[in-house]
Amino acid sequence: MALKHHSDDKVRFDQQVDNSVSYLVPFLAHTKPLTAGLNVMEVGTGEGGVLVPFMDAGCFCLGVDLVPERIELANQFLEKEVAAGKVKFVCQNIYEDAFYSQYNGFFDIIILKDVIEHVPNQEEFIPYLMKFLKSGGQIFFGFPPWYMPFGGHQQVCRKKWLSVLPYYHILPNFLYKGLLKLGGEHPIVIADLMEIKTTAITIERFERIIRKSGLKVLYKEHYLINPIYKYKFGLNPRKQWKLVSALPYVRNFLTTCVYYTVG
Repeated sequence: MALKHHSDDKVRFDQQVDNSVSYLVPFLAHTKPLTAGLNVMEVGTGEGGVLVPFMDAGCFCLGVDLVPERIELANQFLEKEVAAGKVKFVCQNIYEDAFYSQYNGFFDIIILKDVIEHVPNQEEFIPYLMKFLKSGGQIFFGFPPWYMPFGGHQQVCRKKWLSVLPYYHILPNFLYKGLLKLGGEHPIVIADLMEIKTTAITIERFERIIRKSGLKVLYKEHYLINPIYKYKFGLNPRKQWKLVSALPYVRNFLTTCVYYTVG
């Protein structure tokens, strides 16, 4: 059951802006108050809406994405800000030497909002991000733990019953793929969902990577109800109970979203 933001670019952009203003920026304020002059990069920027409050605060922003169509949309939605030099959007792989040479040690804040669960080789990628931070810089991660009810992103399925069925993404690959085929899901959607299964990340593995990378968790929040569910399902965000957040492994099944600032 594809939701409106899956097909309406402007709706998706507006939701990004509101989510950033209402939740991301206040979360970052615990460890990195938003002030003019900061350099901010968003990896996987999509339509660029997350960066709007940072631009408004006088930060220089860079949005990076691998999908040309989404960079084109970002440039359209924020045409005036791009022209004013407040933000730049590029379709580029941050592993490229040219990107590294230009932005090594440049950013105060790096944002990955609903991105890290799509990135291969997170054990290599997360420490690589550190190369782009200034001294004292911080990285924000927001992602759904793999074992949460819809951690496989199956809500994007075009067949309604497949899109609302929880937890079946954790089945073995052959059963998961077989169920999607049995339900008549489109082959492209199946391929995308199977790819997400290869990059799945849990709370425990994420925190393990952070420790091994020499980073420290500066602040974190776990959500029982993801803030973006306000737009998707009309549900009010709700933080996870502290007892559940303290239970390794179990918390992954009951937590729909986690926010972390590391540095």
